Amino acid sequence: MKHLFIVFIGGGLGTVARFLVGKFLPYSGKGFPWNTFCANLLGCLLIGFLIGYFHRNSNENESSLVLFATVGFCGGFTTFSSFANENLSLMKSGDFKILLVYSMLSLIMGIFMVYTGILVNKFIH
Repeated sequence: MKHLFIVFIGGGLGTVARFLVGKFLPYSGKGFPWNTFCANLLGCLLIGFLIGYFHRNSNENESSLVLFATVGFCGGFTTFSSFANENLSLMKSGDFKILLVYSMLSLIMGIFMVYTGILVNKFIH
C-alpha cells in the first residue's frame, strides 16, 4: 500500500508539471504539437538520468524513491495518450507530413533523450 501512495504522489506532481508545460506551450489542435513533444522529451531525458543515477547508487532503501521518481513523476509527466490522440487528429486533418515528422521525431528523439540522460549522469558522477 505504501508503494501505491508513493506512485500516486509522484504521478500527481508529474501531472501538475505536465499541465504547466501545456500552459507555457499551448496547442491549438493544428500544426506541430510542441507541448506534448517537449514534455515527452524532457520526461525521457529525466527518466534516463534517474535510471543512470539509481543504477549507479543502488540501495534497497531507495526503492520508494525510484518508484516515486520514475513510475510516478515521469509517468505522470509524459503523455502517450496525448501523443496518440494528436497523431489521430493529424491523420483526420490530412496533415500527413506533420504526422510523420512528429511520430518519427518523438520515437527517435525519445530514445536518444533517455540515452543522453544516462550519459549526463555518468559525466556528473
